[in-house]
Amino acid sequence: MIKKILIADDEKNMIWAMKKALKNEDYKIITAANGIEAVEKAKDQEIDLVLLDLRMPKKDGMKALREIKAFNENIPVMMITAHGTMESAIEAMKIGALDYISKPFDIEELKMQIRKALEIGNMKEQIEFLTKKLKDKTGKVIIGNSLRMKEVLDVVNRVAKSTATILITGESGTGKELIANAIHYNSDRKNKPYIKVNCGAIAESLLESELFGHEKGAFTGAVSRKPGRFERADGGTLFLDEVGELSLATQVKLLRVLQEKEIERVGGTEVIKVDVRVVAATNRDLKKMVEEGTFREDLYYRLNVIPIELPSLRERKEDIPVLIDYFIQKFCREMGRSLISICEDALERMVQYSWKGNIRELENVVERLIILSQGNVIHREDLPKEILLQNEDPSEFILPKEGIDLEEVEKNLIQQALKKTDYNQTKAANLLGITRHTLIYRMEKYNIKGD
Repeated sequence: MIKKILIADDEKNMIWAMKKALKNEDYKIITAANGIEAVEKAKDQEIDLVLLDLRMPKKDGMKALREIKAFNENIPVMMITAHGTMESAIEAMKIGALDYISKPFDIEELKMQIRKALEIGNMKEQIEFLTKKLKDKTGKVIIGNSLRMKEVLDVVNRVAKSTATILITGESGTGKELIANAIHYNSDRKNKPYIKVNCGAIAESLLESELFGHEKGAFTGAVSRKPGRFERADGGTLFLDEVGELSLATQVKLLRVLQEKEIERVGGTEVIKVDVRVVAATNRDLKKMVEEGTFREDLYYRLNVIPIELPSLRERKEDIPVLIDYFIQKFCREMGRSLISICEDALERMVQYSWKGNIRELENVVERLIILSQGNVIHREDLPKEILLQNEDPSEFILPKEGIDLEEVEKNLIQQALKKTDYNQTKAANLLGITRHTLIYRMEKYNIKGD
């Protein structure tokens, strides 16, 4: 399908040069001489990519960019910049421009940038379709405009319809189950069973029975035949969460199912064929576990046919404001409250926080803020202590709104410095930026023993 590219520039020579550069490419070029024309043509036609000059008469590139993004956020836009307009180009990228082209341009670089922009445009459409399907099925959405998340969702989109086994890795709270859901509901098995099992939440003695089922009388309490999760998932998908928690004995049995596509119930002898697509997830380092001998190497390679690694929230900070906005709207709606906003200072503090619990931790914090907030704006002093006290600049201390006990803080810091230095008073004094005599005086004041 021929891609339509809109080039908006008031310089006729620039339009001519770009058309000539792209003459042998499979594109349909549409031109505009100013910002007003550019917006009108972007509205009237199905444009795949817009190249906007920053400085144009009637309506400059920045205004045109805002208007184009307002009616179609997914149109990729690249800015055409001249010497001295780099600051404006960066500002345009904050608004939503994908990239910029500098005048004078290199022809091969221009072609490469355009190809990349069109690929990202295709990816956006596919991701939008994928996430809409997930929301329709589960009511949940995958949020993320960062390149890392777009790459993840692009892989999900490409592998969903295959029958390959998938291993999703990532820290706790990064959304591994949500990705597994997206894979199933965008696969050809979407109307078949989707069975989930948390391998870390079921006692080892019961897990084999849960996975493979059991016959009547197989063990004490087995009063009837029970089909396992694999049988129930026949024709569909089985999601094995926390697969790193499986014992070596269960790993052997799981390996057999993946290899032979068959199971035996506990206490039974009948071989049962199963057609199950397995999606596994873990927050553990399975490669390291293989080296340590706690996870079978052959099972690791069976599970890791298509690996999907989810980035931590620390690696996709640009998604944090979008996630915060989504959770604020969600909890305000659920609690029947009018919409609350967050001030820039508080937002910046949350963006810079390390979020060891990732999206799950962020969601919990936003929920707590909405419950406890009394006004219509979340301020920096409303944030939890752990966020306020984590600071890249150690010289800046943020005073919590409820205040502090200064002597208690001083005593605590002295104890920390002493522990860090194995109670070497000279080293501890250096850490605190005071003299050894001052340290000894304060240790006596707070009745701190020298170990």
